[in-house]
Amino acid sequence: MIKKLTLATLLLFGFSSLSADYTLKVSHRNKSKIDRMPKGKVADMRKIPQDPAYYAKQVKPMSKSKQKKLDREFNRKYFKPWTLSRLDIPKKDFGWETRFVSKGKIYRENKKVIPSYVYKKWIRNAQMHKKDSKRFHAITIRRTNVKALPTSTAFYRDPRKVGEGFPFDYNQNSALHINVPLYISHYSKDRRWAYVRASYAFGWVKITDLTLVDNKFKKTFKTGTYAMTVKDNLRLYNEKNKPLSIVKLGALFPISKDGKSYLTAKKNSLGHAMIHKVHAETLRIIAKKPLPFTPKNVAMLAKEFYGEPYGWGGAYECRDCSATTRDFLGPFGIFLRRNSSKQAKDGTSVTYIKGLPKRAKKKKIIREAEPFRSLLHVPGHIVLYLGQYKGEPVIMHTYWGIRKKNGSKLVTGRTIITTTEPGKERRDIKESSKLINTLKNIIHF
Repeated sequence: MIKKLTLATLLLFGFSSLSADYTLKVSHRNKSKIDRMPKGKVADMRKIPQDPAYYAKQVKPMSKSKQKKLDREFNRKYFKPWTLSRLDIPKKDFGWETRFVSKGKIYRENKKVIPSYVYKKWIRNAQMHKKDSKRFHAITIRRTNVKALPTSTAFYRDPRKVGEGFPFDYNQNSALHINVPLYISHYSKDRRWAYVRASYAFGWVKITDLTLVDNKFKKTFKTGTYAMTVKDNLRLYNEKNKPLSIVKLGALFPISKDGKSYLTAKKNSLGHAMIHKVHAETLRIIAKKPLPFTPKNVAMLAKEFYGEPYGWGGAYECRDCSATTRDFLGPFGIFLRRNSSKQAKDGTSVTYIKGLPKRAKKKKIIREAEPFRSLLHVPGHIVLYLGQYKGEPVIMHTYWGIRKKNGSKLVTGRTIITTTEPGKERRDIKESSKLINTLKNIIHF
């Protein structure tokens, strides 16, 4: 049961009501320092087709009945935080961030060590001993970052080492779309952060980016029919044409009973949670879920991701490998969790390919993986299988880089289309680290 609320807390709750409409418009992501990162190229990016539509011809449509079944499970998992009365995070995962900053030196981006008194202050602010002391339900009112500790400060293991430093901020757990249901365990000591459990991630979210919801709100919001954005980097504007939030592809909006508009959450001047109507500037930017799994639709969505800079944990309004796969499959009604290791367990079945010789592994991928709906997994990385080109399996993935023989990486730093051997034409690439040699399994949906 959810605990009774104090009068002060009740002021944060509101009653579902409709007011002037917001507008969802075509926009763009603001450039940041993530756009200045190295973006190395390999021969695959010149020699094989880079338009997802080329591979979409190999797609076999998914049956409506299977999509509906997957979509029902998607909705159940998406709204699960609103059914919780206590955290259900495994013990091995709860408190990992405290252990992480305490077991070794952590650094700022400028390579200076962060003193222990600084991170100990963060730990005190987190007051993890107050777990489940609030037990509130809430929702995000804009796209927001999920932090490991209640601070906006980035921290790194050792920026001088390969694969560490910017953009690998260990305080960046994930990012949440607008309209994501939340369970609030407790607040930080400074009351600026809430420790939340969302459907696919958990950690600290700024209080300003969420609002508490009551049962009436939840009942109105859960319309039973939902849409997802199918165009990336949209923006939500209020009635005064003021931008409220970037809206990435894969954000969920309940479809209003009128069938012509969508619903979002709003926090009014008193902090009350309200239902607010949204109109799409054009119908092509949002679609009812599940979107039919057809060659046309998979090509349309995949193209939206191509070329996006690598954003660790969803930082800088970009995506990492698992965010790309999650947001691509979401509109088709397929639910994926936060990171690659969890996603490797989210499929309806798995085919193990670890240890197979290179040629045999490629043949097995082409024979058993299904274009645009199978994922290929290696510890630490996950990719979308697109199909085959001249006997080579082709993948789309948000890839940081390819390991070299000297231990460094050829940084690709964005979402690219390659074979399972990107960089095979280079003599400085480490053979044992090539994707084809490390791929462990095929995840089927």
